[in-house]
Amino acid sequence: MSDLVSTIIANYNYWIYITLMMIGLYAMIAKNNLVKKIVGMNIFQTAIILFYVSIGAKRGATIPILEHAHNGHGHGAASHMVHAVDYINPLPHVLMLTAIVVAVATLGVALALAIRVYNRYNTLEEDEILAQIREK
Repeated sequence: MSDLVSTIIANYNYWIYITLMMIGLYAMIAKNNLVKKIVGMNIFQTAIILFYVSIGAKRGATIPILEHAHNGHGHGAASHMVHAVDYINPLPHVLMLTAIVVAVATLGVALALAIRVYNRYNTLEEDEILAQIREK
């Protein structure tokens, strides 16, 4: 039992990400206001980005830049042995930079669409919008 508790405590950050994901998913599914749905989507995206950045981190590792790779002649890199385990993998971080840009763009487009919906139907409540569409 204590092994399970220590494992849960040691991985508390993953529980935070799961909680954020569930909050975002709940907001997207259960809320009727379009802005609340958009905020829920943004929370969900942020939780996923934090998760990927977290799994890309490694204790005791350094950034993947070779120090002292040349000895003045340009041939020193071949004599320097590189151990991949000593470096952090930059790929998850780079991909999440792209995901952040996509999330911001998605948020902007979603808010612009919400403004258009409000201008047309004078409400952001999903039930009222659907009722107005059915009346037509």
